[in-house]
Amino acid sequence: MTTPGRLLLVPGPLDFGCAAQVPLADVLPAGTLAAAAGLTHWICENAKTARAYLKRIGELHPLAAPLQQQALVELPREVHKKGDHTPHAFDARPLLQPALDGHDVGLLSEAGMPAIADPGSSVVRAAHDLGLAVVPLVGPVSLLLTLAASGLNGQNFAFVGYLPQDPDGRLRRLRELEKIALATGQAQLFIETPYRNSAVWQALLQALQPATRLAIGSGLTLPSASCLSATASAWKKRPAPVGNDTPAVFGIGR
Repeated sequence: MTTPGRLLLVPGPLDFGCAAQVPLADVLPAGTLAAAAGLTHWICENAKTARAYLKRIGELHPLAAPLQQQALVELPREVHKKGDHTPHAFDARPLLQPALDGHDVGLLSEAGMPAIADPGSSVVRAAHDLGLAVVPLVGPVSLLLTLAASGLNGQNFAFVGYLPQDPDGRLRRLRELEKIALATGQAQLFIETPYRNSAVWQALLQALQPATRLAIGSGLTLPSASCLSATASAWKKRPAPVGNDTPAVFGIGR
């Protein structure tokens, strides 16, 4: 009888899409890199960027198979656009057939931990439903790095994903989140695509009450990394801390 493989959640560096790259050994433990190098079957967002990441890993740890022999399967496009966090969003069980055949399978997203602010939760659910072991490997998670450096409530927090794209909806959502944060003490974290950073920043300064604390982490783990936190009134006296070319995490609280 074949012993089933495992699903390994393989974190990626946070420099995806950035002009500069950091040495993998500076941001990922040797054990994580070695485990990734030992895999030959992958479920990923994008095969091209997955191969680029594997090439970087191979410079530090010999890959179990050459890049052209790695078996990479991409998650469907609708998963990227609509998400896969609801129970019936996508049946990922067929993607895990290699694990049922005895191979360990890696789940990889574009940056950070798979299934955290990224696709992959459907694959994790499917692995549990199939009785496969799920092993999260250690690596950077931008949400937690920002929260730790923010001074916001690390005992009670929520990640709420993306804000509405239309300006009026964005303002309403920010005021809703601020109301929750001030009433309950629960820090509210969210992200946005980099090209909307400036619009989000202006909306935050418009929506928030003067004493509400606003934190932002940008370019985390990069040489240009910053984590800054101040009241909304104090921020109005400063230049915007992030441009439209760097991934960022925003947080509000008291």
